[in-house]
Amino acid sequence: MHHMFLTFLLLFCVVLPSSLQAKDKYLDNHSCNECHEKIYEEYQSSMHSKSYFDDELHRKIANAADKDKYACATCHMPMANNLKALISGESRPDKSNKTHTDAVSCYFCHTIAYVKTAHKFNINTKARQAKGFKPTLYGRLDKPDDSDKHSSVSNPVYAKKVCMGCHSHKLNDNNTTIFRAMYDEQDSISCINCHMPELAGGAEKMDKRARGRHASHKFLGIHDKEFRKTGMDINVTTAELKLTITLKNKMTHPLIVQPARAKFLKIEINRAEKIIWKNYKKDPSEDKKGYFAYSFKQDGKDVIIPAHSTASSVNNVYANSCKVLSYAVPALQKGDEVHVALYVQLAKSDCAKVISLEESNLTESSLMKEVIFIQN
Repeated sequence: MHHMFLTFLLLFCVVLPSSLQAKDKYLDNHSCNECHEKIYEEYQSSMHSKSYFDDELHRKIANAADKDKYACATCHMPMANNLKALISGESRPDKSNKTHTDAVSCYFCHTIAYVKTAHKFNINTKARQAKGFKPTLYGRLDKPDDSDKHSSVSNPVYAKKVCMGCHSHKLNDNNTTIFRAMYDEQDSISCINCHMPELAGGAEKMDKRARGRHASHKFLGIHDKEFRKTGMDINVTTAELKLTITLKNKMTHPLIVQPARAKFLKIEINRAEKIIWKNYKKDPSEDKKGYFAYSFKQDGKDVIIPAHSTASSVNNVYANSCKVLSYAVPALQKGDEVHVALYVQLAKSDCAKVISLEESNLTESSLMKEVIFIQN
């Protein structure tokens, strides 16, 4: 009898009609602070916490792509309670709506049940909530603690595909690639190990299980001065009238991922404190080999905003690979210094001009890495 009851209960749960499902209860970012104070503080400094309203570069690009529809909401405002309306243009981002201002929220990332691989962009499948039950949040911890706000479950997707929902690839309606960071055969553990290193302190304020460590939720990236030094190695060699620079990408994603961004080499040869050669005169894009960025065309004409482009190309250094660049230079003398620096521009100059961000500090170049070679 007991066995029959369990069988009936299991079948009932499987076929529970959607009409009995409650509207998902949303736990806003601030509510996480009560138990996860340190993680909440880290998250607040991350780019995941930046929404349409306080990320000027994203907002201006989104508006330039389509002033009516906010198609970017799929990844940039994923917990919006009117997501379909934002994407269709029936609604616009609302600063008074917590599901809008929470950006890529704690609740969103921790309720991904499955990631479906798709052609234009991958799809995050969200966990359903049953009526009368607390929300269930997923993660990687073994035997996670429950709280009065939610249940907790360890889900293998968090070591496999969780980052792939938004950070894999994006094709526009013309099947043009406008973003690619990952490929289907990759998993998320490499992302987590690099961008979410373990730090001292438990995941919860009380640290009930005395775990003593937690994954950083700063989501370290290009905005962090020390972190951006770690992804690339630069090697310099000389021979007669040739300068050879080898770039080694140690990352599991390409050097260039975002279409608005540029990374470039600044190369100077100094002799007796005077510059005798450099790889560009005014703008780093003059050096086509050492300027890493996407470029787009729409029906054969150059365009900056890629939403409606019909073709794309990118000068890149791909994951776990090397790129060798050769330059013709004057004959070097003993003591000559070759300075090679890799910089990042969060908003490349032509993009900033189109969206009226030319005076923003986003166009300023930030140093990633520099090496100095002295000729023997």
